[in-house]
Parts: sequence; structure tokens; C-alpha cells
Amino acid sequence: MAHGGCAAQGPGPSETGFRQALLRGGVGIKPRAPPTTACLPVAEIGVGITGFGAFFILLGALLYFDSVLLAFGNLLFLSGLSLIIGLRKTFSFFFQRHKLKGTSFFLGGVVVVLLRWPLLGMFLETYGFFSLFRGFFPVAFGFLGNAFNIPFLSEVSASA
Repeated sequence: MAHGGCAAQGPGPSETGFRQALLRGGVGIKPRAPPTTACLPVAEIGVGITGFGAFFILLGALLYFDSVLLAFGNLLFLSGLSLIIGLRKTFSFFFQRHKLKGTSFFLGGVVVVLLRWPLLGMFLETYGFFSLFRGFFPVAFGFLGNAFNIPFLSEVSASA
């Protein structure tokens, strides 16, 4: 974009309108709000890194808990998550008082996987993951329950 905006904010002022406003002494120029984290290309890179992390974790689990793939997947997943939502929000999410138990199990599992005890580490991570995201699961299952109300999907599920 010409003026540092992102697609979610819409296009900036046209070049001719911008020049005309400058010639009038700046009248009509409104300062743009800084783009949010979701608008930055860093967040898009973070989504890719998180996806690769999930892929390596899945591949490591399928290949009989290969500790190198699991450790690499864990590092990619955590770094991608921090790129998506930012470091401050990542720390505030993981270190909330009511989530400290889940955080300790999850990050402890990451450390145990890095110490090459992959099976124990993945069990700890799984327990920590479910403990951290237990508030999200009812929302996700509610969405999946309503997914069959979507026109095309309801026709497909009715014919099956």
C-alpha cells in the first residue's frame, strides 16, 4: 500500500487527494491509526511458522515420537504464536494466575522433549494444552455443532 495501511483498513488517500491536501496547508489530512498486529506481515509469517510447528509435531508423533522433530515443532509453534499475537500478549496469556498450572505443564513438557524424553514430554504438553485451552473447547464444539446449519454442508450431511 502507498501509505503503510493494510488491506483490513482499506486503501489510503489517493495520491492526487494527498497532494491537494498538502497544498491547502494540511487541511483534510487525518492521521492514520497504526496498523494492528494482525495487519503486519510479521503475523502472516507467524501463521506459517505455527503451521510448520504443528506439522513437525504431528510428523514427530507419527514417526514414533522422534525427539528432534518434536523439539523443532515445539520451538516453531511457540515462536510462531508469539509472532502472531505479539510477545507481550503471549506472556500475558501464558502467565495468568489461573493458567499457571497448565503453563507449567506445557512448558515443562517442552523442556522435557528438549531433554530427549519425548513420550513423557508429549504427555505433559498434552495435559498442559488441554488445561490452558479448556475455555476454548466449548466454543469450538459449539461452532462444529452449528456447521451443519450451513446450506451446502447440511445438504451433504443429509444425503450421507
